[in-house]
Amino acid sequence: MEKFAYLRVSSKDQNLDRQYAAVASYQIPKKNIYVDKMSGKDFQRESYQKLIRRVRRGDLIVIKSIDRLGRNYDDIMREWRRITKEIGADFEVVDMPLLNTRSRDDNLTGVFISDLVLQILAYVAETERSFIKTRQAEGIAMAKAKGVKFGCQRKEIPDDFEKQYLLWKDGKISVRQAAQELGMSHSTFHRRCKEREEEQAESL
Repeated sequence: MEKFAYLRVSSKDQNLDRQYAAVASYQIPKKNIYVDKMSGKDFQRESYQKLIRRVRRGDLIVIKSIDRLGRNYDDIMREWRRITKEIGADFEVVDMPLLNTRSRDDNLTGVFISDLVLQILAYVAETERSFIKTRQAEGIAMAKAKGVKFGCQRKEIPDDFEKQYLLWKDGKISVRQAAQELGMSHSTFHRRCKEREEEQAESL
């Protein structure tokens, strides 16, 4: 049996010290410690894939916490079952011993209990995501009812706009000159001019 450890952080500037400390007592050879510094949105990670190619039946993979394995619980469960059932290796989760597949005398019982705990965690995570979306939608609806506006706020048209518009229209100044006088970008000035012309056309 070989022992492996898998460590992951989401970005290159994040620190791995706590994860190294968590797996230190397992005395895992340095060559068997695999590290990824990238998002856990899926399992297409270079070091993780190298680890899985090495793992054999009876081996042990140690991780500090389940979220180091990944973020999406559906994906985690599929990968978990592939490793524990198809490959026949075990997991040890330092922060949650209930997920350890080799922690019972009867390994089959250990796998069953850890699968059950993982499914409960997945349900809780999915339910919480649903609650968050519902709360966000309710909050936005209440804010809108109170007159709160979302997104980029449209800037007021300067008082001097009409004058600069007519000067530009008569060819006396350029778009850039007019925009500079009004303190707006030339693209914004041009867009406001177009809107004004459309309003005039509709009023005819």
